[in-house]
Formats: sequence, structure tokens, C-alpha cells
Amino acid sequence: MDKIDKKIIALLQENARYPLKYLAQQVYLSSPAVSARIERLEKSGVITGYHAAVDPITLGYHITAFINLTLDPKQKGEFYPFVTECPNVLECNCVTGMYSIMLKVAFPSTMELDTFIGHLQQYGNTQTQIVFSTAVPPRGIKLPEEEESEKEER
Repeated sequence: MDKIDKKIIALLQENARYPLKYLAQQVYLSSPAVSARIERLEKSGVITGYHAAVDPITLGYHITAFINLTLDPKQKGEFYPFVTECPNVLECNCVTGMYSIMLKVAFPSTMELDTFIGHLQQYGNTQTQIVFSTAVPPRGIKLPEEEESEKEER
């Protein structure tokens, strides 16, 4: 991956709907050349998809929470299909520490969150933190600057 690929990735993380013509102007290549690079980045798994960022509050999801869960490894086969089917689960991560699973969820109300936690407790103990505010919203990966990449190569 060269500096042009990194610039394309940074631009797409900023706005995945930038027209090819705009991207091409930013990296000083033709639109077909940029399109070919994007296709190569997709095929190699660097770019995994394109998503719209939405505001959960405007959609009626006023409660965002992180739920930690102790999960016996023997229950993973039953738990993963369950949690995958829950549309309110935004993320499910297997983590180190006192708890083995960390979920990020969004719900319209604390009552619905409470009901969901009740279902989770069939798999283990939970600890929940409700989000009051978010100082840093989800964002893209910062790619190393070209100068840093050159230093690493030396």
C-alpha cells in the first residue's frame, strides 16, 4: 500500500460518497486509476464496506450502553447466534479481563434495555454502563504519515 492508497482510504473514511472525480483530483490520478485502486483495496480486504453514519437519538434510540458479560466458553455456540440476531446490539467483542464479552447496545428506553439485560443474564453475570455523552464518536483509522512510513522502512 503506497501513499496514494492511504490518501484514498483517508478520503473514503471521511466521506465514502465522494465522487471518483473528486478522489482522482485529490490524488492526482485519473478516475479509472482511482477506481482500480479502490477495487484492489476492496478485494484485498482493506476496505470492508461502506456505511451511513446515523444519529441514533433522531431515530428514537435515546439509550446507548456498554454491557459486560461473563460467558462460559462452552456457551459461545449458543450465545453468538443469539446476540447476532439482536438488532439493538451495535457491537459484540470478546475481551480480556474480569468479563469475557463487551456489548455496545442502543435502545429507545431503559425499560427495553432492562428487558434485554434480563435475557443476557441467562448466559452469565452482567455489568452495565449507560452512556451520558460521547467525546469521540466512531471514526476511521488514522493511517501513518508518509514520513513515518519511510522511517520505519529504514
